Amino acid sequence: MSFENKNYLIAGAASAIGTHLLTSLAAERANIYAISRKAGDNWPSGVKYIEADLTKNIDELASFLPQQLHGLIYCAGSINLKPFSRLSDDDFINDYQINTLGAIRITRQALPLLKASGNASVVYISSVAAKTGMPYHTSVSAAKGALEGFALALAAETAGQHIRVNVVAPSLTNTPLAANLLSTDEKKEASAKRHPLGRYGQPQDISSAIEFLLSDNAGWITGQVIAVDGGMGNIKTF
Repeated sequence: MSFENKNYLIAGAASAIGTHLLTSLAAERANIYAISRKAGDNWPSGVKYIEADLTKNIDELASFLPQQLHGLIYCAGSINLKPFSRLSDDDFINDYQINTLGAIRITRQALPLLKASGNASVVYISSVAAKTGMPYHTSVSAAKGALEGFALALAAETAGQHIRVNVVAPSLTNTPLAANLLSTDEKKEASAKRHPLGRYGQPQDISSAIEFLLSDNAGWITGQVIAVDGGMGNIKTF
């Protein structure tokens, strides 16, 4: 997988998955353009960074980005788990802003630059909960389901322009965002047992799948939602 001298825009780059992906692509000598609310603590040198809130206007990106992009990765997300009876309109709106509308905004900015490269890949991060019903997930499931629908429609619209669009849908992954769900040994053990492969995810599990979808090895893959979930979404072992 050759990423040398190619330009990649990573939104939500300070997240655990974003940082792991950024580090891996940088090691392959890719040019990284990172967007997040704060810079990562352990980013490699050479990363070009702009501070931005993806839930708000991001017009300042125009002067930050190069003339062409070979990839866009949207890593921003939220985990807002409550009973439906305790969720307000604002909860649903906030999750939609972060998970869906932020992706739409940055895609609108990046699309002309992706077209300019002549061969580009877009990857969004969804959730196993978009297709697998889980209690307390109504808000995030609604937002991620909307993201998946947007991605598939965009894939159809951009296929003729040699832009591939795919989605990675993880299950529970060991990141700061999920810290409350893995805060004790008992929670970790219970979470591992819920997955058919006997463990919860690690950031590199997700970033490796994204890296494949960005590569020429995935050159005939578009319009797909790929579960990277330890079997959680599709199989049962009892």
